[in-house]
Amino acid sequence: MELIKYSDRIYYSAYEEERDRPALGYIKGDRYSIAVDAGHSKAHLDEFYDALRKQDLPLPEITIITHWHWDHSFAMHCINGVSLANKMTDKYLRYFIENRTQESDQEFLNLDPSIYKEYEGGKKEIIVIPADIVYEDKVALDAGNLEVEVFECVSPHTDDATLIYVPSEKVLFIGDCISGVFPSWIADPVLLKQLIEKLETIDAQYIIGGHWPIYTKEALLKQLREEL
Repeated sequence: MELIKYSDRIYYSAYEEERDRPALGYIKGDRYSIAVDAGHSKAHLDEFYDALRKQDLPLPEITIITHWHWDHSFAMHCINGVSLANKMTDKYLRYFIENRTQESDQEFLNLDPSIYKEYEGGKKEIIVIPADIVYEDKVALDAGNLEVEVFECVSPHTDDATLIYVPSEKVLFIGDCISGVFPSWIADPVLLKQLIEKLETIDAQYIIGGHWPIYTKEALLKQLREEL
């Protein structure tokens, strides 16, 4: 796995299309470090942690989940430290857990070829847990001379989107919030317009998403406006 350095404070992994593995973010404070998303599976997270160790970066003590979807959250059971998610994300994870059956697990594996490949057709165990810490609306973290803002945001992709903003680095992590709804990927224009308006208010220079190269804020907004 390639670990890309944005600055001494910010890193992120490359995303992978084959197994639909999103980019995982890393925010390095003086007191502790933060990860953005847990990843698709233990294998995905292990590769991320190995990449951090190779750079002599400490493992994150907090992992923030951008939304409940499996490729971002199903490795929560094996993270270092604790997880943080918004109330709606935690609700979706608990619903998945409470309604699991052998049949539903098979339906999940068959949902997309990337899931089937990630879990080797069911040979690897699917483990889903709720968040350790649940927030509502927004929360501010001080990782040690590094302020991190975590907040809920409207999104045409899901109704449980969390964004992570690091003001001093002018970087915003957005997960998959700019996508449409799985599996059609069609974006509701009303929600997309509201998301654009929200992004316009955030003083970020670069935006890091789950399944795309890093964007400048201007380039991403231009693309979204054209889509709208």
